[in-house]
Amino acid sequence: NVELSDLGVAKKIRIDSENTTVVQGSGKKAEIEGRAALIRAEILKTDSEYDREKLQERLAKLAGGVAQISVGAHTETEMKERKDLIDDALAATRAAIEEGIVPGGGVALLRCLPAIEKLKATGDEAHGLTLIKSVLEMPLRTIAENAGLDGAVVANNVKKSKEKSYGYDALNDRYGDMFEFGVVDPTKVVRSALQNAASVACLLLTTDSIVVDAPKPKEDDHHHDDHHDGGGMGGMGGMGGMGMGGMGGMGGMGGF
Repeated sequence: NVELSDLGVAKKIRIDSENTTVVQGSGKKAEIEGRAALIRAEILKTDSEYDREKLQERLAKLAGGVAQISVGAHTETEMKERKDLIDDALAATRAAIEEGIVPGGGVALLRCLPAIEKLKATGDEAHGLTLIKSVLEMPLRTIAENAGLDGAVVANNVKKSKEKSYGYDALNDRYGDMFEFGVVDPTKVVRSALQNAASVACLLLTTDSIVVDAPKPKEDDHHHDDHHDGGGMGGMGGMGGMGMGGMGGMGGMGGF
C-alpha cells in the first residue's frame, strides 16, 4: 500500500501530452547530490555528444539551474532575429563553460604572436609562419577599420602593452583590460576558427584548380582594350577564413 509519506512534495507540477515538469521539488538533499554525482560520472564516460548534452540538462535540472527565456516582439521577423541572438549567446556560453574564455576583440590571437616568433623553421614552413603572423592581426585590425580607425595603428598600440588582456573596445572607443570591459570570446570559438581557417588554406594549397566567378570588365577599360592585342586578366578575389582575415587577391596582369 502506498502511504502519503511515500510521495514527494513540489511547489508546482506541470503536465501536458508530452512532458511532466516538476518545479522546486522537496527531495532529500543527500539523495539529490548522490544522483547528481552519478550523472557527472556518466558525463565523463560517454563518447556521444548527444548523450552528454542530455545528461548535462538532467544535471542542471537536479541542481535547480534551469531557466526559461521568453522571447517576444512586435513582428514575427523581429522575434526570429531575437531568438537567433539568444541561441547564439547560449551556444557561446556552453563553449565558454567547456573550455573557458579569452580576451575578445581579436586580442587573444594577437597575443599568440610571441609564441609563433619563437618557432624555428626553414623553407616553406618559415614562409607559412610568416603568413600566420600576418593573419593573426587581421581580426583586431578589421574591427578597428570597421570603427573608422587605422587598423595597423590600433594593432600596434595593443602590441605595445605587456598586459595580455589589454585591447581596444571599438563599441566605446577605448583601450584597456578587455575582461574589465566585458569583451570576451569563448576559447573554443577562437581555437576552432583558427583551426578551420588553417584547414581551408591547406585544402587550397593541394587543389589543382578552383572555380570562381568570371571577372566583370570595367567600363573604363573598353577604350584601353581597343589599343592592345590582349586584354588584361582580372585578379582573383580573396577568400575569408572562418573569422580570419581574407587572403589578398592576385593582381591583374596587363595585356601586351
